[in-house]
Amino acid sequence: MTTPFVNGQGGDEPVPPDRPLRADAQRNRAKVLEAAETVFEAQGTGASTEEIARTAGLGIGTVFRHFPTKESLLEAVFLQRIDRLATEAEAAVTAENAGRAFFAFFTRVVDEAATKNAIVDALTQAGVNVQVATSPAGDRLRTALATLLRRAQQVHAVRSDVRVAELYPLLIGASRAAEHAGWDREVKARTLEIVFDGLRWQGPR
Repeated sequence: MTTPFVNGQGGDEPVPPDRPLRADAQRNRAKVLEAAETVFEAQGTGASTEEIARTAGLGIGTVFRHFPTKESLLEAVFLQRIDRLATEAEAAVTAENAGRAFFAFFTRVVDEAATKNAIVDALTQAGVNVQVATSPAGDRLRTALATLLRRAQQVHAVRSDVRVAELYPLLIGASRAAEHAGWDREVKARTLEIVFDGLRWQGPR
């Protein structure tokens, strides 16, 4: 079930998803996404459309034109975050210190978790299949993460029996644990160190 952003307001007709955007429309869409990410992070996913429009410096009609429903905006913000993480992971695979790059990216994913988890929960409650919606960006992230893991294992920074199939649950669990701890920096750091101890290479098994 989708939730209209505004009750019959907005002025312009929504932009069809397959229609190429003009340069000014692309800039406005990017402004809306940037503002939405900032507002959702500060106020949660229940933040108002008016606040997002105000932060973007645009009229509410422009927000509605690009994102007719709350779910469409949440999904776009989530996709943008996954795409950004995938880009960062792809860049990290060329790092000189493969072990440090792996653990740094693991920490980066956990740092993103509070807002990302809130968006996932909101989309799931709205009946959006997040796995289907994010599959292209998610595939890029999974591929880059597998490369990061393999490189870290090759230099004996990570135990050789860890697979991506186990790594994903660890990432999700650590993210939820850090979120549950209220993002206390010390608790998060200690939690990650315990997880990392279990991942580190400790000789032949």
